[in-house]
Amino acid sequence: MDRILHLLTAIIVFVFVLFITFYTTRWVAGFAKKQQYNRNIELIETFKIAQNKHIAIIRVAKDYLVIGVGKDEISILDKLQEEDIDLKEARSANVPDFSALIDKARLRIKNRNDSDGGAV
Repeated sequence: MDRILHLLTAIIVFVFVLFITFYTTRWVAGFAKKQQYNRNIELIETFKIAQNKHIAIIRVAKDYLVIGVGKDEISILDKLQEEDIDLKEARSANVPDFSALIDKARLRIKNRNDSDGGAV
C-alpha cells in the first residue's frame, strides 16, 4: 500500500511539473513574440553559401539591405528598394507550414508501420 501511495505521489508531482513547464514555456514564448514585433529590424530571407557564410535580406526601419554574414563579420553588400523584393514569398518561406510537417510525419509513421507489418 505504501509503494502505491509513493507511485501515485510521484505521478501527481510529475504531471504538476509538466503542467507548470508547459505554461511557463507558453508565457515566455508569448513575451518573446511581443518583443520581436515591436522591433525595427526584421530578417526577410537568408541563403547559405558555405559552412559559415550567408547572404541575408534584412529590413532596418524602412530600408532593405543585402548583407553578407561570415563567421566574424557582417558586410553590407547592397541596398534594395521595397518593390525589388517579393515580400509575400520571402516571408512565407521563413514561416514553416506546421500542418504540412505534421502530415508528412504521420505519413512516414504510417508507412513505417505498414512496412513492419503493423507492429508498433
